[in-house]
Amino acid sequence: MNRRYEAVADKVDFENIYSLDEGLELVKETATADFDETVEVAFNMGVDPSKNMIRGSTVLPNGMGKEVKVLAFAKGEARREAEEAGADYLGDEETVERIEDGWLEFDEVVSTPEMMSVIGRLGRILGPRGMMPSPKSNTVSEDIGEAVSRLKKGQVEFRADKHGVIHVPIGKSSFSTPDLRENLLELAKSIYDQRPEDGVQDRYVQKVTASPTMGPGLKLSVDELRDKVYERKV
Repeated sequence: MNRRYEAVADKVDFENIYSLDEGLELVKETATADFDETVEVAFNMGVDPSKNMIRGSTVLPNGMGKEVKVLAFAKGEARREAEEAGADYLGDEETVERIEDGWLEFDEVVSTPEMMSVIGRLGRILGPRGMMPSPKSNTVSEDIGEAVSRLKKGQVEFRADKHGVIHVPIGKSSFSTPDLRENLLELAKSIYDQRPEDGVQDRYVQKVTASPTMGPGLKLSVDELRDKVYERKV
């Protein structure tokens, strides 16, 4: 544990449960690295991940604070729509070969359904990096323009791991507290929308922890988060 971490950790009461605004403000204060740290939130879910897969995507209202380079696989009119929506690269069979040779100068990949047979063999390369297109993450779509647009605006994918924990970035430490809160609430709403009908423990979301890239995690109020999410649903 280095001195910088120890100094910022002293500001955090690890037993306390912080309100959303107080917690996010403290996350910003503890982001003291010499770069704009990412703010990540972890949701501990009250489900058995082997029986209920919690997975989806949402567009963060205030984006992620970085430019997202999108590679779109499409043909004909769909290819034109992807380009007009802002795709940075347009993919075809030759692009697949370039990726197999090591080209990875993109952040996200989208595809029309018909092109999935072309890029299927990239699963071993894109899969471990979380970039393989999937209908569940809205990255395989007939409306390729909309798929590209969502990613350029700040779409994030969430998925519970084998321990039932969802890790998702919600912005940068340079964001204002209200912007981080708005992104968090939009993400939480999407996670609550994925609540399964069966197999949920007493609390669907059991714990929420926020942290900067190089700083300590602190607990946020699940009750406040849930209440604000349901206010948005009304």
